[in-house]
Amino acid sequence: MSAATTIPAIVFGATGYVGGEFLRLLAMHPVFELAAAVSASRAGDRIAGIFPHLASAYPDTRLVAYDEWLDSIPANAKLALFSAAPHGTTAVLIKAAMAAAATKNIDLHVVDTSADFRYVDQAAFEAVYGTAHGAPELLTEFVSAVPELLNGTPARHAGHPGCFASAVLLAAMPLLAAGLCENDLFVSGITGSTGAGRTPQTGTHHPERNSNLYAYKALLHRHGPEIIAQLEQATGVRTKLNFVPHSGPFARGIYVTLQARASDAASPESVRTAFDKAYANASFVDVLAAPPRLKDVVASNRCQVSAAMHDGTIVVLCAIDNLVKGAAGGAMQWMNRLWDLPETTGLHTPAPGWT
Repeated sequence: MSAATTIPAIVFGATGYVGGEFLRLLAMHPVFELAAAVSASRAGDRIAGIFPHLASAYPDTRLVAYDEWLDSIPANAKLALFSAAPHGTTAVLIKAAMAAAATKNIDLHVVDTSADFRYVDQAAFEAVYGTAHGAPELLTEFVSAVPELLNGTPARHAGHPGCFASAVLLAAMPLLAAGLCENDLFVSGITGSTGAGRTPQTGTHHPERNSNLYAYKALLHRHGPEIIAQLEQATGVRTKLNFVPHSGPFARGIYVTLQARASDAASPESVRTAFDKAYANASFVDVLAAPPRLKDVVASNRCQVSAAMHDGTIVVLCAIDNLVKGAAGGAMQWMNRLWDLPETTGLHTPAPGWT
């Protein structure tokens, strides 16, 4: 596709943190151009009023309701639909959007950041989220994986993995694919407060979060089954995941520490080689000799990863931005791929470094 071609873009759930990141990334994208930012609760409000930091990009643009976005898209057009709507409600919205697009013969690709299209079957989703899936007949039309773990575009639409899942998948895949560790993985991850969403709650209230660190949902986090299923999809290996998430005293970023017992085939050299080989052509993954740092990735689509082995134990350290690489940026990678654009299109902005 010619870089000069403009493709209109729609953002569902445009008032949350991930929705805001979609808007920010679209403001810098040379091909996708915002046609409508959609909200169930803030239709009519200016984007600049909800996200003042985006005022220069969208000084007068207003959000629209879910029954209004189609008006901005002409018949026979191309359309990129980014969804940041909540888990459990997104599938119904996307089903309706697909039907609406079909009435105008719109060529549509969807990338969703909720959990609704991260599982290959209805039962797996419902077992984790405890609610009926809103459009199980659409599951086969979506692929879900971190872009670096799956070549090509085996489906028309994509469901991006969760933010913790993205970091753990990128940390674990090279080891399992190369047979360098046992199947029990022990993972500790720390996330920033934006990972809990924009709606205030105790876990994101500043007096509770500032200068504090605490674990939650130890061994029971809902990203666990998703990680296990997607690692098996990528490597053919069924793992046992022992995952303990933590809330960190910062707004953005995820830092994951993965530990595993080394297999007989592992050595410090083979571990490093496995990561170098796995990510040799991955534009956004940096394999480092030293442990990564959050400030070097926050607000960018980069992932930094390092690995070490000593006395039969392998440790992998992985840092990403939860809102970009773990959500909107990874989703943008998928959308670029679905439209046959270079995967890096619109995602070159480096980390600011001094956040």
